[in-house]
Amino acid sequence: MVTARDIMSTDVVTVTRDTTLAALAKKFVETRFSNLPVLDETGALIGIISETDLIEQQRPLHIPTVMTLFDWVFTFGNEKRFQEEVDRVTAAVVGELYSKDPVVCSPDATVRDLAALMSQHKVHLLPVIDGGKMVGVVARLDLIRVLED
Repeated sequence: MVTARDIMSTDVVTVTRDTTLAALAKKFVETRFSNLPVLDETGALIGIISETDLIEQQRPLHIPTVMTLFDWVFTFGNEKRFQEEVDRVTAAVVGELYSKDPVVCSPDATVRDLAALMSQHKVHLLPVIDGGKMVGVVARLDLIRVLED
């Protein structure tokens, strides 16, 4: 039975919270990867950043509708969501955009397990964790390659 250990990439390209978005874009272009693990200063996995995160950052800001009535101001829309959108469009580093709490797998996860995780969580990259450390990653293309054999 084929497992994550058999198909994972161990030479993993990563970024940190301090990586600038310009440097991230350059890594995406140079490597042709669409998702990269985000590591903290100790080398521990803390999240995933994707091309979609970078593209979403460029999406226009939706400004909530505001109405004034008798010196009262009414805001139509979620203020927290608006603040999140402001943070997104003003982001300058990976730490302001990446997805936290990534979906991970063990080296012994089968191809079926990997496919189920990717499908269920709608992710394209699974960091492989062994003994609390990232030892590799499995991408959707790795699963597709198994099918061609």
